Amino acid sequence: MTVLPTALDTNSPEYAANRSTMVEKLAELETAHAQALAGGGEKYVTRHRKRGKLPARERIELLVDPDTPFLELSPLAAWGSDYAVGASLVTGIGVVEGVECLITANDPTVRGGASNPWTLKKALRANEIAFANRLPVISLVESGGADLPSQKEIFIPGGALFRDLTRLSAAGIPTVAVVFGNSTAGGAYVPGMSDHTVMIKEQSKVFLGGPPLVKMATGEESDDESLGGAEMHARTSGLADHFAVDEHDAIRQARRIVARLNWRKAQTDQGPAEPPKYDEEELLGIVPGDLKAPFDPREVIARLVDGSDFDTFKPLYGPSLVTGWARLHGYPVGILANAQGVLFSEESQKAAQFIQLANQRDIPLLFLHNTTGYMVGKEYEQGGIIKHGAMMINAVANSKVPHLSVLMGASYGAGHYGMCGRAYDPRFLFAWPSSKSAVMGPQQLAGVLSIVARASAAAKGQPYDDEADAGLRAMVEQQIEAESLPMFLSGRLYDDGVIDPRDTRTVLGMCLSAIHTAPVEGARGGFGVFRM
Repeated sequence: MTVLPTALDTNSPEYAANRSTMVEKLAELETAHAQALAGGGEKYVTRHRKRGKLPARERIELLVDPDTPFLELSPLAAWGSDYAVGASLVTGIGVVEGVECLITANDPTVRGGASNPWTLKKALRANEIAFANRLPVISLVESGGADLPSQKEIFIPGGALFRDLTRLSAAGIPTVAVVFGNSTAGGAYVPGMSDHTVMIKEQSKVFLGGPPLVKMATGEESDDESLGGAEMHARTSGLADHFAVDEHDAIRQARRIVARLNWRKAQTDQGPAEPPKYDEEELLGIVPGDLKAPFDPREVIARLVDGSDFDTFKPLYGPSLVTGWARLHGYPVGILANAQGVLFSEESQKAAQFIQLANQRDIPLLFLHNTTGYMVGKEYEQGGIIKHGAMMINAVANSKVPHLSVLMGASYGAGHYGMCGRAYDPRFLFAWPSSKSAVMGPQQLAGVLSIVARASAAAKGQPYDDEADAGLRAMVEQQIEAESLPMFLSGRLYDDGVIDPRDTRTVLGMCLSAIHTAPVEGARGGFGVFRM
């Protein structure tokens, strides 16, 4: 056994300060999550219940198997925007009749479940996850369609939602729609394009144009039920495959549909999962509040992987990047974790080789971010940092094994790319409340702008206003700081959620299980040209 030792002193002032800072950030995160859970607020939730309807998350709770977890994705979508936190849609992964499924549920307490631009981004990300991991999709539908004032940002790209449903079906990935209320206009194509559709008596309403639109377009008088009610679609149009008497019956029928899918995981080679040797609670005190201060990522790894057992790869070469092999909830993983923040040429070359090895062995990769980027300076430029950094990014971009990313601390510059940031299509990407991500740190960015402005003034022979410069630097630092925080980035769907560090092992375990629903196969060559 190669059990990682620990040097973490939980009685030290540094640990106490780190933990205190993290607890404060977790309290802020809890407040933001509470906004998403509140939906449209008490008034609209109460009105929804008085209509005999269940809130979105209660529908999901009844749908998934008892005593199984639901991994909610992108709960902070639209945070910091003009739209409600959560983007009027709940998405996540849950187990239904023993089958891991991607579940989406409109929240009708938020503007009738109408889709805004963030709803669209969140739904498309959910479909992307379902397709990559071959997860059956269950859509719990109740939406008034597009939020009309923002239609210019929804209508044209919104067609991708229906495209995705047909592509999922064409790939043999089952799609199920359960209609709890309105599913109108373009939304009618969700049940129309799903493999299986359940509608509820006197509750489901599915039509391309409602009675007012039909009256305007054709002069025809009609009512909701004859135009798009559940009974009509079950008896006359044939759109409804299953007719439910109420919401509980609809959820029961959806579960039976999944039970009859004959769906199996592509790989079931999960081994026994021994818990880590060290307490997950200690993860709260590892990352310093000041991200300029280094920390040892092995302390994190020791509290994530099975038995804290980790085989290090090239421990003496490129030590600013820790690489090695482990198991997590019984699944094999290769781990790349930033140690001192900066990536040098040696770290970049080590990473590229390690990624190639993982692809040869069909082993998923876990990236643990704490990097300020690739090293700059004359010595390093002459030493080939560009071509070596490009080698690492090339390997990440063309790797075929699934990637998981967790932003623990800093994730700046091209280091964010080399460590498999959002643009490099990790299967899942999560952030800790301690993380920050931007083109560079706030002080560095403000300083660069100041140097450029000062040089420009000198070139023109003009005096430089130091007082105005100080004000500009302060403003820029404040802006970049705010825009690099995890809740801001999560609000823009740049990650799949901001998580409590103590939940990291569980979250990654659920993701690895979902990943193994599809075949895990690495690239055999095909990495393009490496500059040597």
